[in-house]
Amino acid sequence: MPALVEIRSLTKVFPLGESVVGGAAKGEVRAVDDVSLDIRAGETLGLVGESGSGKSTLGRLVLRLIQPTSGSVRFEGRDLLSASRSEVRRLRRDMQIIFQDPFSALDPRMRVEDLIAEPLIIHSHTFGQESTGEDARSSKISSRGGTGVPARTTVKSKHDFRTRVEELLRAVGLDQSAMRRFPHEFSGGQRQRIVIARALALRPKFIACDEPVSALDVSVGAQIINLLAQLQREFGLTYLFISHSMPVVRYLSTRIAVMYRGKIVEINSTDQITENPQHAYTKTLLQATPEIAV
Repeated sequence: MPALVEIRSLTKVFPLGESVVGGAAKGEVRAVDDVSLDIRAGETLGLVGESGSGKSTLGRLVLRLIQPTSGSVRFEGRDLLSASRSEVRRLRRDMQIIFQDPFSALDPRMRVEDLIAEPLIIHSHTFGQESTGEDARSSKISSRGGTGVPARTTVKSKHDFRTRVEELLRAVGLDQSAMRRFPHEFSGGQRQRIVIARALALRPKFIACDEPVSALDVSVGAQIINLLAQLQREFGLTYLFISHSMPVVRYLSTRIAVMYRGKIVEINSTDQITENPQHAYTKTLLQATPEIAV
């Protein structure tokens, strides 16, 4: 499959702050250090490593949530890092992120209906465009009885937004009774489903999943992992799945990239990584994490 996301020599350096005795401290932290990799259309690339290895920073760099020190990121051949603000705004339809903590990712003052509808309202002008081939594919999914998110058709009224939100909630296993409630009224797993519905609202092609189950109980996390796998099959999504847990990454991923101290030390198919790891750090990760049932 062709590369949907191309990352080349990506580096992020954070300078150290002021010292406690005054004046700027010398030194820097290379959170991401000369990383190059491709994420192929339709696959799940698992990014695994211990806390502080640079995984989340890399995910945010790919979506241009933070600016890199050097390097490049291309999405469908377009240079994301040199794109203008308006171009980045358009690309946001196709690139989304699911954060680690579902509660902090949701505004506690907003009802679920408004939280999910917000990206639709912000980008509502895009839904008046002529349907693409991808839109037709999504419509076919829906016609087969799936929970497909509707194509980018014109949204003209509050009723249209409400209908779309109901469909998104069904896609993640919630019903319309959730629409008028606030985030604090839900469990952690239910809140993460709401976050996923919000990420799906614009029917993106690529989603960075940044430790989406680490704040959840093991059994609830397994349900979210299975939901992500189901949604990928239904909507043809491409994932960058970030986690410190090798068993979770192994279950969901097509390929695995192992990150250590800001560098990718090994990348290969899931079977090769788990059955024949080459790097000592990869072997350590495999030995240190127990199996989980998903």
